[in-house]
Amino acid sequence: RGRDGWKEDSGYHRRSLAENMMFRLKQLGDRLFSRTFERQVAEAHVRVVILNGFTYLGMPRSVRAGQIAPTA
Repeated sequence: RGRDGWKEDSGYHRRSLAENMMFRLKQLGDRLFSRTFERQVAEAHVRVVILNGFTYLGMPRSVRAGQIAPTA
């Protein structure tokens, strides 16, 4: 089945998506600056919210063929 079969069997696509997300997360800073654990957790959450916002902004709005897309 070749490379496509190997990718399907090994879950390569999902792993690739996860590695890409970690790369983007590290682009926001490769370390945490807070000293206490609670603040580190909050700092990590803020970074994840930023990434999720960017991901949402980059997603296309798709509509079913034959329908009119909402303007807002």
